[in-house]
Amino acid sequence: MAALTSAKNALRKKMKKTLQNISLQKKKEQSINVLKKLCALKQYQDSKRISLYLSTKDELDTLPILKHIFDAGKEAFVPRYQGKTMEMVKLKSLEDYETLPLTKWNIKQPSLTECRENALETGGLDLIILPGVAFTINGKRLGHGMGYYDKYLKICFQRQITRPYLIAVGFKEQIQNDIPTNEDDVLVDIVLVDK
Repeated sequence: MAALTSAKNALRKKMKKTLQNISLQKKKEQSINVLKKLCALKQYQDSKRISLYLSTKDELDTLPILKHIFDAGKEAFVPRYQGKTMEMVKLKSLEDYETLPLTKWNIKQPSLTECRENALETGGLDLIILPGVAFTINGKRLGHGMGYYDKYLKICFQRQITRPYLIAVGFKEQIQNDIPTNEDDVLVDIVLVDK
């Protein structure tokens, strides 16, 4: 287990440097191209209830995806973290997004004191768009190390009759030949990157 943890941490460190070296222009271009790929997916087109992470400057920009979700008349759910747990709560509109407070990690997140619809209590999710530090083409994903998504997905799989479709999105520079994983790491159905 210690060897796995240190291998993951080494890869996170390497990827941090890689991500810092992608120009803003390249990040913008890739974000738009990934949105196009996402919109072309039947699983996305058929989904009504979608969960999406709200990106930081070192991640693929998910704001264009969020706009598209609202434009297409779909429902958007975003992560809300509390301690070691994460839930997906409803975002009503782009205006709602604009007014979200920032966390200590500089991520927009609905306030913990605010009452919001929880996806798992009102019909579950059709599709989950996941962040990550690194990915493989066959669905392995290296997260930021807190295990929020892996834990959430396990709860989600237990509570939903139909398993949500899992899409990881990122920059092409985040694709690796392999990623150290164990049985706690959930594989995604598809990884979308530019080219």
